Amino acid sequence: MKRREFTKSLVSERTGLDPKTINKVFNGDPGVAIGAYLKVMAVFGMESNFAEMAGNDELGRKLQDMKLLVKKR
Repeated sequence: MKRREFTKSLVSERTGLDPKTINKVFNGDPGVAIGAYLKVMAVFGMESNFAEMAGNDELGRKLQDMKLLVKKR
């Protein structure tokens, strides 16, 4: 936020979220809806980073493939 010179009130205005919610997002509050995090990421032009988190999960894919190879009796 500091690098881009965004204030919390500006982020609140651009996302339409309450300033208290913005504070919770920046403090990493797990009780905040994922949509709020996405709105904040969009303000910073980082929304594509969210898609990348789930997109390339090599370990998850291997575990899923291993389950497919096990025959059920």
